[in-house]
Amino acid sequence: MRTIFRVRRPLGLMGATAAVAWLAAVAARAHFQVLLPSAEVVTAGGSRDLHLDLRFTHPMACGPVMEMGPPVRFGVLVKGRVTDLRSQLQEVRIDGKTAYTCDYRVASPGDHIFFLEPAPYWEPAEGKMIVHYTKVVVNAFGEEEGWDASVGFPVEVQPLSRPYGLWAGNLFRGVVLRQGKPVPFAEVEVEYWNEDSRIRAPSDPYVTQVIKADAQGVFAYAMPRAGWWGFAALVDGDEPLRNPDGVPADVELGALLWVRCAAMK
Repeated sequence: MRTIFRVRRPLGLMGATAAVAWLAAVAARAHFQVLLPSAEVVTAGGSRDLHLDLRFTHPMACGPVMEMGPPVRFGVLVKGRVTDLRSQLQEVRIDGKTAYTCDYRVASPGDHIFFLEPAPYWEPAEGKMIVHYTKVVVNAFGEEEGWDASVGFPVEVQPLSRPYGLWAGNLFRGVVLRQGKPVPFAEVEVEYWNEDSRIRAPSDPYVTQVIKADAQGVFAYAMPRAGWWGFAALVDGDEPLRNPDGVPADVELGALLWVRCAAMK
């Protein structure tokens, strides 16, 4: 794992304590639930087989991977029909932590919305339970219908730009919804899936991009590089959840959407 944050000189006890707390809080901020398919477009002449990667990590920093519990919900929505895919999940170990994969064969044309409700994750650095409701859209065989459908999550990003067939540099737009209603001025974190650490951030603010939605809950971001981009709108939960020690804790709800853009050559 590449180290992002460094303390360059000795600190007093109070300064060191404050620095540790600050670093932990910043590191915790970059948690993203990953749900990535092997392709975002399935063509008639290509493979129908998708491989989906489910892990909880820091995408731009390439780690660390956090432990995932068994997902509460995992499935695909196609033309209004939901298929539960939890039985097809395979547990894997990445850096000693539990993650999941799924192999799925596309059988029909249309937009496939894969969705995941993970088990709540306890983040002691923030004193919060984290639940990131996550989606990714795969188009099959050229039938472009349903990419903006809702899967009924309590918090959700509804794409306003078609979330596939995108070029690097395209402006992606979405609206943050909570119980189906726009969230004014929602904060949205954006990270690049920095596979194999190809991109090095010149300083910490470049790791996680931060934008705010407008009064109608709409946000926009121009993706500067080809690859997968994660959009995470974060809101506070209404009710506490019990942490691993059985103590009620605040909840962070995330509405995540992953989109991929390609380089124009």
